[in-house]
Amino acid sequence: MSKNLVIVESPAKAKTIEGYLGKDFKVASSYGHVRDLPKGDKAIDIKNNFKPTYEVTPDKKEVIKELKKLVKDSETIYLASDDDREGEAISWHLKEVLKLKEDNTKRIVFREITKNAITKAIENPRTIDLDLVNAQQARRILDRLVGFELSPILWKKIKSGLSAGRVQSVAVRLIVEREREIEKFKSKSSYRITALFDVKGKQLSAELPKKFETRELAEEFLKKCIAAEFIIENLETKPGKKSPAAPFTTSTLQQEASRKLYFSVAQTMSVAQKLYEAGKITYMRTDSVNLSEDAMSAAKNEIQSAYGKEYHQARKFTTKSEGAQEAHEAIRPTDFAKQEVSGDRNEQRLYELIWKRAIASQMADAQLEKTNVTIGISTTPEKLSASGEVIKFEGFLKVYLESTDDEQEDEENQNKGLLPPLEIGQALHLIEIKGRESFTRPAPRYTEASLVKKLEEMGIGRPSTYAPTISTIQKRNYVIKESRDGTERKYLEMKVKDNQFSQQEKTEITGADKNKLFPTNIAMVVNDFLVEHFPTVIDFSFTANVEKEFDDIAHGGQNWEDMIANFYGKFHTRVEETANVARADINSSRELGNDPKTGKPVIARLGKFGPLVQIGDQEDEEKQFASLKKGQFIENISLEDALELFKLPRDVGFFEDKKIVAAVGRFGPYIRHDGKFVSLGKEHDPLSINEEEAIQLIKEKREADEKKHIKTFDENPEIQILNGRWGPYIKFGKNNFKIPKDKEAESLTYSETIEIIENQPVKKKGRSFAKKK
Repeated sequence: MSKNLVIVESPAKAKTIEGYLGKDFKVASSYGHVRDLPKGDKAIDIKNNFKPTYEVTPDKKEVIKELKKLVKDSETIYLASDDDREGEAISWHLKEVLKLKEDNTKRIVFREITKNAITKAIENPRTIDLDLVNAQQARRILDRLVGFELSPILWKKIKSGLSAGRVQSVAVRLIVEREREIEKFKSKSSYRITALFDVKGKQLSAELPKKFETRELAEEFLKKCIAAEFIIENLETKPGKKSPAAPFTTSTLQQEASRKLYFSVAQTMSVAQKLYEAGKITYMRTDSVNLSEDAMSAAKNEIQSAYGKEYHQARKFTTKSEGAQEAHEAIRPTDFAKQEVSGDRNEQRLYELIWKRAIASQMADAQLEKTNVTIGISTTPEKLSASGEVIKFEGFLKVYLESTDDEQEDEENQNKGLLPPLEIGQALHLIEIKGRESFTRPAPRYTEASLVKKLEEMGIGRPSTYAPTISTIQKRNYVIKESRDGTERKYLEMKVKDNQFSQQEKTEITGADKNKLFPTNIAMVVNDFLVEHFPTVIDFSFTANVEKEFDDIAHGGQNWEDMIANFYGKFHTRVEETANVARADINSSRELGNDPKTGKPVIARLGKFGPLVQIGDQEDEEKQFASLKKGQFIENISLEDALELFKLPRDVGFFEDKKIVAAVGRFGPYIRHDGKFVSLGKEHDPLSINEEEAIQLIKEKREADEKKHIKTFDENPEIQILNGRWGPYIKFGKNNFKIPKDKEAESLTYSETIEIIENQPVKKKGRSFAKKK
């Protein structure tokens, strides 16, 4: 029996901490939250000051049972959940459920899992901070009230299965509004002038500081450059410097891991959680850029020993965010002397990013020499300019440079490099001077990381909410994250080379997107409904103000029940008023015109399985349907595009005397042959795929299926042995079963297969083998 029991949230964390404490301590895990509001309308007693009713979640009943036994055998209980509102709430719920007594229950907090931090926490216990608990409770109750009252309205008025949320709906609104901004954007062309010179065998790039609005003006300028002399008129050299970025907060870590490592926001948090629980980094949910004195001292020692004293510069960063906890720290390594950690490749990559960012924050500025060159043209008063940077002292750049989301800025920075030797009055030999037509770009679609950045800038959400919010809006099918091909666009390029003017029309790809967030049709309909009928709930400033009120509650400055009451009164009245809105008044369908063949109306609308177009009104018994393709929206699809969709399903040809049909279903475009379906993916369009391409896809699918199938049994054909992504497995009904390592998949007998099925627990819901047998 251990005298002391320490309860944390995760088993990985428990294992790490148990290694630091002696035999007098037992460390157990609660596996996260143990209680929550039950489903249904009995969770919150609105009339009784919003009193919540909590219940132990079914999956935690055994956990509580075990913890109660351990509590009974322990003299002192330490509640050691995370040092934030969620963690405080977990400790409070544990205290309530386990019926812990004040005299032998202590709350301890730490933001890194190291022996020193754990020992200090044990030596300096405190009581549960009820203000923090109430802030978490207020968020949970408010979000439940919004979701519980709004979602049924969406089911009745738009489509069943929809959901709304205080933060998730604001995030969706940002993505919808950006999409519409892009749709309405009218691109303007202008002409950028760039020149290339030969300087004693080395090249010098220069450009005209302004752009020409028309082709005629650009052509006129270029023709003036025929036979012109180009001379260096001025060289201006001045010192410059670059300073390092602050250490990571949750938001900046998510952004930089997305840019540099191509991690999703959820993946970043999952990998960071593992690093934290293994004691490698400090707590990964923080909006503070502060480093402790100990951390700064450790970083100093590492920098001076690895790079030299001149590379160190102590820096204290302050957080702009009003609600930030400066007492907390930024995300940093717990031991700066470790540049590598054990774990998988992603853990190593993320740790290295965190280590570099934290170390760089305590390093000297990079010292630069910036040179600006002015080039005169003998035939015109216009001047060309060139610039270059020379790094005189690397400073923090020896370790790390922050990336940006601005593609244009990245392109411009690439052109700044080392200049060839130049002097005033020097004549330059022109290789070529070009005028290239360029086009203005709309604001880019959001990536997961840039959406996090936007939410943080607007004060919406907190470090703990970014990842779940972005995951939720994708799970709810409001937002799709994907890459989409661009479209071809023609542009004009004019050139003067060897004193000859020429021009050529060229083609480029524009509008290609990689891993961007696109709204779905349902997102647009739901967003418009909420903006019209619940403007307060998804108002940006209101949502940010609610976050500030949660912060006030956490600091003891406001009563949580009053805060909820102030919100709920107006909100509930609006819910009751909206019950009278007719379904027909909701902008979820649009008449596009008439079908030229039948004269019937063509309507774009939301259907049970997604957006569609139909020929004929609702009462028409012979109406036809066609699903919208990816990227098509009810609100702007044209009559011509809609009529194209009715060309599907289309007959593509024949294979083995059986028809091949191309169509679009709820899971995307496909071809059907002999009762079997083959997905077309992104590579083929169902409207243009030909017989030869379709036959090739059918053959490839058959080949893949043959490789997947290992064997079946006459005794029960529903039992199959298949090849999967991670090797062979047994499939029975809806359940999959692992094949033990000492068994060969190909040589398994029916009785051996049954034995494997019966001896493995079934994780997914499905038919049990016993019933089937």
